[in-house]
Amino acid sequence: MSHPNYAGNIIVILANLPDFLRKPILQKRMEEFFTLSTPDRAEMISNALEAGPTIPFPSFAKLFTTWLDTIAGISEEKRATIFSAYIYEIISNPQKLIPYNLDGIWEIFVSLEMQKKETIANSLRHIISGLDSEQKRRLSLIIPQNAKTHIGI
Repeated sequence: MSHPNYAGNIIVILANLPDFLRKPILQKRMEEFFTLSTPDRAEMISNALEAGPTIPFPSFAKLFTTWLDTIAGISEEKRATIFSAYIYEIISNPQKLIPYNLDGIWEIFVSLEMQKKETIANSLRHIISGLDSEQKRRLSLIIPQNAKTHIGI
């Protein structure tokens, strides 16, 4: 990209904020996401995926937990919009996941309250069921087996 990664910079800043500041700022940024055009959403997701591995995992874990908590509390339509954007970016650029601590990310997910896990898993199942066979195949190569089993895909 020929311009600065503003979304990535925001993510790094959010990861280092205390909980009481991180959640409302993340919620506001998430609402702004829905006002963006589809290309701008895709760019934001791409930048976020690039920024994630640059954050020390303890800070990333706090941010990811807050993000999942926020995602679980929004409407299904908005959740599907965000998850779809991430899934399409990951399918298109699977190498972006290589630097991530996927085991750590999985542990964060499984530590969520049961209702939140189910809400997120249901959304993911619905989105993945709508993918074409090649997209499903590519995604299946990326998702760890324990995640596929738990989510039911």
